[in-house]
Amino acid sequence: MDFYKDKKILIIGGTGAIGQRLAEKLLKMEPSVIRILSRDEFKQYMMEQKFQKYIKKMRFLIGDVRDYERIERASKDIDIVFHLAAMKHVPACEYNPFEAVQTNVIGMQNVIKAASKNGVSKVIFSSSDKSISPTNAMGATKLLAERLIQAADYSQGAGTVYSAVRFGNVMGTRGSVIPLFKKQILEDKEITVTDPTMSRFMMSVDHAVELVLRTGIEAKGGEIRVFKMPVIRLKDLYEVMIESLAKTYNFEIDDIQIKINGLRAGEKMYEELMTIEEARYAYDAGGYFIIPSIFSKDKKWDYNKAKISSYSSHEEEPISKEEVKEILENQKLL
Repeated sequence: MDFYKDKKILIIGGTGAIGQRLAEKLLKMEPSVIRILSRDEFKQYMMEQKFQKYIKKMRFLIGDVRDYERIERASKDIDIVFHLAAMKHVPACEYNPFEAVQTNVIGMQNVIKAASKNGVSKVIFSSSDKSISPTNAMGATKLLAERLIQAADYSQGAGTVYSAVRFGNVMGTRGSVIPLFKKQILEDKEITVTDPTMSRFMMSVDHAVELVLRTGIEAKGGEIRVFKMPVIRLKDLYEVMIESLAKTYNFEIDDIQIKINGLRAGEKMYEELMTIEEARYAYDAGGYFIIPSIFSKDKKWDYNKAKISSYSSHEEEPISKEEVKEILENQKLL
């Protein structure tokens, strides 16, 4: 709590689900100011209404991470930058790869350059499980962004501290399949599925924010933090949703048709959060793993080495349908 007291904070991409929850948590820790930078003026308007109680401590800035001059001005006199903005939808990035490069890679470099110029204390970047052994443009751009973070930290010396968090699928956000399934079930009586045996790491918005906040406090430089999260099989997810929604909205389970479309361009059957090479050097910090920078694998941490060979949804045991239901209910997603 004390770490963020009186800090000046910039959240890039702050109108998204994670950004809003992050701002909500931070405001209770009494920062000096929180600047929210995003492209969407309507979302900013809605967020202003939501946060009226704290409005004197907030500044809303329209801008794009692709625009260096805007990022440089927004970063002036800032202590901590949380960089959450990204193109994250796999098909959109696959069909518009250079747009993904401009947002996810050039945008990251803009943040680094602006932070360095303005003497920002820490930059925390949100990456993705798709950055591991990428098979799509989105994952490749996230991997490059991670490398930019680590290279910047290595070259900065005693300057700005750069660190990253690596998310799985965050439940309930725009990129999550859960709101789409719910809409299809209630409105179309049909859901479209890539492959029922597909598995994914899932985390809640609160877990994502917890990891970001902890990283802001503990970051030493160049490392990546990975939250320990459950693996959910796609078939279990949509079956639980159909069963639960059928009771709530009074329809028969058999009324819902399952349409299997196969993998979309660039999609994987399973996800990874750590490579075999990274696992060799990773530390177990209890609720999450710490992967040291590729430039400082020998940096000592106050944790034991992780006893894993890799971290893949293909190798982890999926949670039960009962546990899936409990998580969805706790997150108010049904």
